[in-house]
Amino acid sequence: MVPSAPLSSRVTELLEGLRAEYDALNQEASNMRLFKDEYEQRINSQISEIQAVQQNLYELERAHHKIRQQYEEEIMRLRRELEARGGPVATPSPFLQQPPQQQPHQVPLPPQHQQQVAMSQPHSAGMPHGPGMYSGMPPTSGPHGGPNGSGMLHGQPPMAGEPHPGAYMGPPGQYGPGGAVPVNPHGQPMTPQQQAAGIKDRKPVMTPSQGLPPPSHQQQQQGGLPPMSQGLPGSSQMGNRQTPTQPPRSVAMVPARGVVTDNQLADMDLEMVPANMKREGADWFVIYNPKVPRLLNIENLFTLEHNSVVCCVKFSNDGKYLATGCNRVTQIWNVATGANECMLADKTATKDIDLYIRAVCFSPDGKYLVTGAEDKQIRVWDIQKRTIQHVLTGHDQDIYSLDFSPDGSTILSGSGDRTVRLWNLESGKEVCKFTIDDMGPRDAGVTSVAFSPNGKLVAASSLDKMIRLWEVSSGNLLERIDGHKDSVYAVAFSPDGQSLLSGSLDKTLRIWDLGRFGSSGRSSDRVTARSTLVGHKDFVLSVAYSPDGNWFVSGSKDRGVQFWDPRTSQTQCMLQGHKNSVISVALSPTQMYFATGSGDCRARIWSYETLPTPM
Repeated sequence: MVPSAPLSSRVTELLEGLRAEYDALNQEASNMRLFKDEYEQRINSQISEIQAVQQNLYELERAHHKIRQQYEEEIMRLRRELEARGGPVATPSPFLQQPPQQQPHQVPLPPQHQQQVAMSQPHSAGMPHGPGMYSGMPPTSGPHGGPNGSGMLHGQPPMAGEPHPGAYMGPPGQYGPGGAVPVNPHGQPMTPQQQAAGIKDRKPVMTPSQGLPPPSHQQQQQGGLPPMSQGLPGSSQMGNRQTPTQPPRSVAMVPARGVVTDNQLADMDLEMVPANMKREGADWFVIYNPKVPRLLNIENLFTLEHNSVVCCVKFSNDGKYLATGCNRVTQIWNVATGANECMLADKTATKDIDLYIRAVCFSPDGKYLVTGAEDKQIRVWDIQKRTIQHVLTGHDQDIYSLDFSPDGSTILSGSGDRTVRLWNLESGKEVCKFTIDDMGPRDAGVTSVAFSPNGKLVAASSLDKMIRLWEVSSGNLLERIDGHKDSVYAVAFSPDGQSLLSGSLDKTLRIWDLGRFGSSGRSSDRVTARSTLVGHKDFVLSVAYSPDGNWFVSGSKDRGVQFWDPRTSQTQCMLQGHKNSVISVALSPTQMYFATGSGDCRARIWSYETLPTPM
């Protein structure tokens, strides 16, 4: 019989070896945890130091701006004293704060809204604090910066109160885009000669009383809300100032393929542009592309003052009214007179934080106005009663875009929660949800949505650089359109449904031929990029087609608005009329008007008309 003692001893040795190895691994893991904690502590310390440096830089810039303003005020005082003694006429400095002009018939905000607006003012004097995705931000924050300038992963949707690529980058009117270069009274970078000579007197803002004279019945309505008109029940007719339908143009239809790069109107010096290729207003100007015939004339009709950043503008389907969204309040304006028709604010909403209205949309029959806000809720307003018909809940993040189906039965919404949803207007219930669940950035929030003209397709742009097409009837994802080099912030169908327009943070616009998904496409046709349009000097934040399809318009962080010809992919003209990013653009469905909303706390209504003879 073999003795068992040696076997037992061997097992004991093996167990001891395993125990020793386990203890060694456990000790090594403990050391690694200590190293990890130490490195995390160092990283957190460095992050805190960087944030402190950023805050110090911001405070220094504030102090610098204050000192410079005081210096300019003293210079201005001395100039006036010199003028009083027979010297040259004093001219205002570009750094001095100009007193804002009050627009006639402006309906004042209720006290609670005034208090909220006061809370939302920025640290820099006179600078609008922005609403998250369409915000104002300190100069230390980058394009994808988080709160207080902290970093944010590329493609991550901004949270409430965080900065946006359309953000403030310097005091309005003081610097050009980016806030680093002195500009002339029209917002263009100054040449050394102009800087040496000084900046000319800044002209006052055009208000309805300074531009087109409002009808006389406006004066009788001061002191109360004017009645609403047809479409907005109870109001008077729009008046007889109508613009005729745009006639066909004689420009040759040359299909453009590839990148169009010769449209840098923003680089042109206004002083060097011939008189027939520019148009100047009181505080705005237009430069026309010298490489194409001049076909349009643009005029400013009304300047609509707001108490915070204007995040969105939208015309009613009959073209009589314009809705604007800002902090806590949605306003409806009469397009014919520039008068404020009504202000819509949810009194039950939380009052201790900002609540920016990111999207607005009229129902096709003009009875309802739908708004989307930072509190993740969609409100359906009965315009005549000025009450909320439905509150649509379900999104997990801010609402960035809204649209109505052509038949008016369905509301389309896009949110930072990576979903696009359809809602039944009558019941207020969600009927379909399209989700971005394919491969890509985890936080590919939806920035813009649109129904196709026939109501069969839904397009959505997102922060992951892509555009997606869904079929409404089946809910199927039809196509992922990839081509932009940065987040896509705006999307719009052409009126004929054959193409799609997109604007991106890569500073370009793209026209996409929808192929088989177009209203008359063949089954073999694929979605292709017709052309890439280069002309803006900063992020493209909004796009819109004219109802006849002859033009489309883009708004940018470079503070400019450009008119483009979709048939030649050429810029017709560049408009500068805001002191901050142009966050939203919209064209009237019935008249040759367009509207712009900006971070300078203004919305403006413009007219564009075809010249009888191209210049």
